[in-house]
Amino acid sequence: MNRLRLTDVTDRTLVRALQLQAQQAGDTIFLRREEERISFHEAHSRSNALANGLRNLSVGPGDRVAIFMKSNVETILLTFAVNKLGAVWTPINTDYKGQWLEELLNACRPRVIVTDSEMWPRLREVLDRVRYEHLVIHQSGTHESVHNAVGFADLLKYPRSEINFCSVGYGDTSALMWTSGTTGKSKGVLQPHNIWIMKAESYESAFETRPGDVIYSMMPLYNSGAWGTNVFRALVEGITCALDPQFSVRSFWDRIRYYDATQTFTLGAMHIFLWQAPEKENDASNPLRAAAMVPMPEELIAPFSRRFGIETICQRFGQSEAALILHRVNDRARKWKPNALGEPYPGGVEVKLLDDAGIEVAAGEVGEFCVKPTTPFTLFNGYFDNPEATKAAYVGDWYRTGDLGMRDSDGDYFFVDRKRDAIRYKGRNISTLEVEAAVRRHPVIADVAAFGIRASELCAESELKVSVILRPGAVLTPEDLARFINDTAPYYFVPRYIEFVEELPYTPTKKLQKYLLRTQGVTPATWDLRHSSFKVAK
Repeated sequence: MNRLRLTDVTDRTLVRALQLQAQQAGDTIFLRREEERISFHEAHSRSNALANGLRNLSVGPGDRVAIFMKSNVETILLTFAVNKLGAVWTPINTDYKGQWLEELLNACRPRVIVTDSEMWPRLREVLDRVRYEHLVIHQSGTHESVHNAVGFADLLKYPRSEINFCSVGYGDTSALMWTSGTTGKSKGVLQPHNIWIMKAESYESAFETRPGDVIYSMMPLYNSGAWGTNVFRALVEGITCALDPQFSVRSFWDRIRYYDATQTFTLGAMHIFLWQAPEKENDASNPLRAAAMVPMPEELIAPFSRRFGIETICQRFGQSEAALILHRVNDRARKWKPNALGEPYPGGVEVKLLDDAGIEVAAGEVGEFCVKPTTPFTLFNGYFDNPEATKAAYVGDWYRTGDLGMRDSDGDYFFVDRKRDAIRYKGRNISTLEVEAAVRRHPVIADVAAFGIRASELCAESELKVSVILRPGAVLTPEDLARFINDTAPYYFVPRYIEFVEELPYTPTKKLQKYLLRTQGVTPATWDLRHSSFKVAK
């Protein structure tokens, strides 16, 4: 373990942090995938070779290198190589194919595309419609028949001599990350070096890292959280990050044991799926000590910790554009209120709840979380090739997150809903998260999504719909579910529409894509309260 103290802004770049670790803790294992182990020194050395190879392909400051690869060690080494040249890496969603893949690659305007053997067949289908200059293929022999292509192994043959990256600044864009598209079409988020460093540093009190700690990462590397919470935190802390290409409920705990992992990060519904898995006698027999599981319902934290033998489960609130907005400090002397989000990170951002006019709302009222940096480069550098979206994201100096929250009289913050997901009907604001929590209390519900369908009477308001997955073998009628909600929750939580479905549209990081459900709207399989005999009791 070699925690870096990057107080000098000239040290607050990813490439300088890697260089420092290579100098100070070179033999420490930085990256692990199965039995492959890469030390900090080797990571620095190999990325030098890759940088010299990419330079030979005319990659220079500001150029973009698109990485369409499964999560592996090579992906991470490439990012350091690209940044050493002052260029920008942009990971491409490995679930994309066809037109989606073609459009995103062209939106990146890459000088170089790098792919691997698994992704190459998909890329090959669209390659003649994508604008690029060079292609790097991590598959032996394949590149020989492709125009302007070289092999990944050929790049590693270049000299491992030091790269002069002194001109790379902590406010320069290191990465172009594409949002997960939970509320609409993805936008390209320009991430400065400093935002990664700040996020990595912010976890110090939460994880209380010790010598020998290992971070287990199973998040796809086109997700910002995988980098800031796992890879770059291992970089700053001077510990090991163990990689798997994907999350699996069935094998998660076996992989924790395999890597002897003491820390991890899960997002969205991942930890809910782990909790819902059948209990085993050895659930608590694992090395995991600390985890960031975001968001974790407050009532689940203690039982989850007991079942799986975890000392600390920390909560965070942030997004790609603002990596850290609020966090709950691991201060055992302080007892946080249930579901409180925490406090702003010192040296990060100032937080306010503003209404649509940009005026701060009073305590107890719902407003949009808006943030302003208190030090340079703690927010994103804007949206790539989209100045209109960048401008629209701000009110004055305040960045609008699109998330709604409330602050109580004690100054504690609470999340209410995504602005696009919150429902307003007959003058009443309804949190879809609260509706989902009410539905999940029914014993046969496996998963649920609550969202709004535009009301015919008023386009500014929405009718409530829930799409529900039942547990295997369970039987439930819409009327039975409506009655359960009516009996156990506020009457206005009873939805106008109910539909039983086989699956819900999640991103690979288990974020629910409600915009797809809104687009689907009312289908022939949808139950309509108004056309039923059920009467809501107020």
